[in-house]
Amino acid sequence: MSPAIRVRTPGELRASRRRRAHRCWGHLLAAPLWPLHGANLGTLLRTCDAVGACLAVPRFPWVPEALRRGNTLRQPACVHWVNDPLGWLAREREAGSAVVGVELADESIRLADLPAARGRTIVVLGHEQHGVPPDALDLLDSVVEIPMVGTGSSLNVAVAGSLVLYKLAGLV
Repeated sequence: MSPAIRVRTPGELRASRRRRAHRCWGHLLAAPLWPLHGANLGTLLRTCDAVGACLAVPRFPWVPEALRRGNTLRQPACVHWVNDPLGWLAREREAGSAVVGVELADESIRLADLPAARGRTIVVLGHEQHGVPPDALDLLDSVVEIPMVGTGSSLNVAVAGSLVLYKLAGLV
C-alpha cells in the first residue's frame, strides 16, 4: 500500500521554483529598521525571498555579518540599505508607498483582516522589546496586529514579519 500523502522530492521542488534570484520588484519591503537580534534578520531575509519581497535594513556595523550568518539562500537576496530610517520612511511615504507598521495599537487591523498589497508596501517592524519608536508612528499609514492568546507580549521580528509578508503577498 502506498502512503496517502506523497512528499515532493528536492528535485521536483527545485524544478518548480525560480532558477535565479528575483531582481528588486519593489512591491513589498520588510523593514526591521531597529533590529535587536541578528539571527532574526537572516530568517526574515529567507521569508522575503519566499514571497518575492525585499529587505530594508539599517547600516549598523553588525548587520552585514548577521545577514551573512543567517542567510542560507543559494542566490543573492534583495537588500536595501537604509542610513536614516525616519527620513527613509518619510521619503517612501511621500513617494506613494503604503507604510504598514506591525504594532499593538487601538487603530490596529487584525492580521486576518489585512488585505493583500495592491501597490508598493513597506512593512515596518519595530525593536523586539520596545516596538516601533514613537517618532516613526506618525509615518505609518496603518498598523497591523497579530493576535496572541498566550502570555507573551510580542513575537520576534522574523516570525511577525513573516506572517505579515505572507498575508500582504496574498499567499495565505
